[in-house]
Amino acid sequence: MPRTPRALLLVLGLLGPGPALAQAPAPPSPAVVAPSYQVDPFWPKPLPHRWGIGQAAGVAVDGRDHIWVIQRPRTMTKDELGAAQTPPWSECCIAAPAVIEFDPDGNVVQGWGGPGHHPSWPENEHGIYVDARDNVWIGGNGANDHVILKFARDGKFLLQIGIKGETGGSNDPARLGRPADVEVDEAAREIYVADGYGNRRVIVFDADTGAYKRHWGAYGEKPPADDPLAAYRPGEATANPPRFFRNPVHCVRLARDGLLYVCDRGNDRIQVFQKDGRFVREIVVAPETLQSGSVWDIDFLPDPRQSVLLAADGTNNKVWLLHRSDGGLLGAFGRSGRNAGEFHWVHNMAVDSRGNVFTTEVDNAKRAQRFRLISQLPR
Repeated sequence: MPRTPRALLLVLGLLGPGPALAQAPAPPSPAVVAPSYQVDPFWPKPLPHRWGIGQAAGVAVDGRDHIWVIQRPRTMTKDELGAAQTPPWSECCIAAPAVIEFDPDGNVVQGWGGPGHHPSWPENEHGIYVDARDNVWIGGNGANDHVILKFARDGKFLLQIGIKGETGGSNDPARLGRPADVEVDEAAREIYVADGYGNRRVIVFDADTGAYKRHWGAYGEKPPADDPLAAYRPGEATANPPRFFRNPVHCVRLARDGLLYVCDRGNDRIQVFQKDGRFVREIVVAPETLQSGSVWDIDFLPDPRQSVLLAADGTNNKVWLLHRSDGGLLGAFGRSGRNAGEFHWVHNMAVDSRGNVFTTEVDNAKRAQRFRLISQLPR
């Protein structure tokens, strides 16, 4: 049987109550062209205070176009922490705070957080989001990291959702399972959680009180039992689409038109829903991808229609550029490597109001990069 090209991307529609039916990939609209990007090798600026960072496990852009990075100080090696040894091994470095705010030029504005900042601070930091009220939300994917934490911009604790060290499975309304990512619907004051590395669902809470609202699994259905799953098979997302999310459910993004996009990373696909959980369609991305899957994070080009969907792929180490309305492939940038503009385990991404892309990398890459939009935004 011929191998499906790795860059194949398909849109699957749910037609009635039956299983999703494969459709031929629709060509992108002529009105939408691939944006062009150029890496900025001088972003960010050198960190102050002899700071160094570990795995960079999340990035977000706030209303000021400031960039927020969450990193894992405990993943720094002794060699990287040379200045923190007794006696010091070298002039640099010491661990930076877990949360760092940069201005658009890459200068550090502030930093806070890390082990000891809050009793439920995650063992392994994962994901960051800044809402329209400047609240900072973080998650974690360590063995006991079953909470979402909400802080003020200056790091003051505001709210905890979930219970550290306690999980109850994909149909528990109160306890999370190593949540990966969040997004706040400002109008409804609801927070959507990609839950996660332990559970296999999207769950929604009140963003002010933490009260449970609703949850769902793949295709908007009730999540099945959290039994062990067989390994993903090459092309499975198109040949026999699984009726379940596969761990991790890695990201959740809300578009301006009210559609909710979910990274089903292990199944090489993005599923799209109405806010109430009704399934709309799915976009399959590089379905031959094995190991850690092809859809790690997503964001939108900030033109009025949010016409382009950008998808970070930490296995193939590139950012896919997709037509948001039909999933058609417009292009991609990046490749596996350690030079500027290349990636090793690109884990998260965010887009600012001008269309610039910010990425973060985990494993032993431990860095953030900026890619400047050098083409015009669609009008």
